[in-house]
Amino acid sequence: MTFEQGVFYFLAAFTVFSAVMMILQRNPVNSALFLILNFFCLGGLYLTLNAQFIAMVHIMVYAGAIMVLFLFVIMLLNLGDDKSLRQHLGLRMYLGIAFSVGLLLEMVYILGFSSANNYTQQSPAAVEMGTVEYIGKVLFTKFLFPFEITSFLLLAAIIGAVILAKKKLVQ
Repeated sequence: MTFEQGVFYFLAAFTVFSAVMMILQRNPVNSALFLILNFFCLGGLYLTLNAQFIAMVHIMVYAGAIMVLFLFVIMLLNLGDDKSLRQHLGLRMYLGIAFSVGLLLEMVYILGFSSANNYTQQSPAAVEMGTVEYIGKVLFTKFLFPFEITSFLLLAAIIGAVILAKKKLVQ
């Protein structure tokens, strides 16, 4: 086992641990903090797979912006009353448990037979696909037109939001 594989397995185990702890927490703020830890572990996993751009975007978007929104919503809702959050074991809970067990069995089956079929090999082109250079090259050559259309749509949305905000301030 190489050093990279050791780091990958450590981060994968820590990701699973933080996901389980996020689910088991009774306090929603602690659950959100474990989710942030999970996002950082996933970013580390992307780095071990040579996907630097995806790792940085993942950390900036999810751990930065989305989690700030989650924490604001949790604080605004003031979820201090645990009685309203409890659920009784009903049909949905039993279906969720059944689907979870099915997913676990499927993952064990896939991992058990992947070493026999040797699916763990990466193609040589996969090493450079997640880098910033490759994404920039593809974005500004093959996908230039959709990229520019998206920028114009975002610009129109910003202008519309400013116009709507100014109208509300004037009234």
